[in-house]
Amino acid sequence: MTLPTEPAIFDGHNDVLLRLFRAGGPMAAEQFLTGRAGHLDLPGARAGGFGGGFFAIFVPSNDIDLDDTTGRMRAGSYDLPLPAPIEWEDALPVVMTQAATLFRLEELGALKVCRTAAEIRVCLASGTLAAVLHMEGAEAIDPEFHVLDVLYRAGLRSLGPVWSRPTIYGAGVPFRYPSDGDTGGGLTEDGIDLVKRCNRLGILIDLSHMTMAGFWDVARQSTAPLVATHSNAHAITPQARNLTDAQLDAIAASDGMVGLNFAVAFLRPDGRMVDTAIDDMLRHLDHLLHRLGETRVGLGSDFDGAIIPSDIGTAAGLPALRRAMAEHGYGAALIERLCHGNWLRVLERTWGA
Repeated sequence: MTLPTEPAIFDGHNDVLLRLFRAGGPMAAEQFLTGRAGHLDLPGARAGGFGGGFFAIFVPSNDIDLDDTTGRMRAGSYDLPLPAPIEWEDALPVVMTQAATLFRLEELGALKVCRTAAEIRVCLASGTLAAVLHMEGAEAIDPEFHVLDVLYRAGLRSLGPVWSRPTIYGAGVPFRYPSDGDTGGGLTEDGIDLVKRCNRLGILIDLSHMTMAGFWDVARQSTAPLVATHSNAHAITPQARNLTDAQLDAIAASDGMVGLNFAVAFLRPDGRMVDTAIDDMLRHLDHLLHRLGETRVGLGSDFDGAIIPSDIGTAAGLPALRRAMAEHGYGAALIERLCHGNWLRVLERTWGA
């Protein structure tokens, strides 16, 4: 089965800025235009109909052995310790370099940094790659919010208060299977202030790495739709990073949004970090649609930040997912909502028209 049209995909999360940072930062930006080893670059985006998404700034932890982490997550159960906190003065230069890399990509004509939903619509219509500046973890944000205010004016429109490690704003959820997100504390007083400041500025608050306590703290404090940019259904894969039905119901009640994470360990019912089929993605989409409704589900790939199903492979492989959706029985209107329409809807609600 083929779709009558191929709707552009606007995606909730990628880590290409981290990959370019490790390759040299702004000096490595041209690799994105010409092709690079990884999930996402401009040729692959064009081949796969990747129209844009949230480009995450992420400060890596030096105390993580990625090979060891991946190996442990291949087992039938695991409980990885939280990485150590990162100090503000160590995080800020990394954040500035990755932001500069995104703006270098814009200077090179690879993409446009979008600050409104209207700008994203124009980009999708014109074939220009649309980039939303996002931060995964708020280590570089000072409690007076001077950095937040400056980054907002530069283009920051989405922020996760934590990754899977603690910050002054709250606790992160570990990579643990089997488990739910009830693994530690929630927001601190500074975290509550951060939520309120983001609400005032119109910065989306990403719940993807929050503990269960932190999730419910945001739900109580925030006046904006609840959004998890790259998370899946705990009912199918009982991993601590995934969302329980109670959390999904709260997101639905707020008229929020969940972006499907392509990471295999969050898709497979056994939680293992080994390859899996697109069928597991569809199983999660079915559950998310059941709990959230057809207007509150999208995609949040985690390109360049995870091991994803080999049937997709890279952004160039996204047509396989569209075909699978159609063969699964999703109609063209629903597929378009999943690909980008629902993201535009929730961003208009969060940022204003």
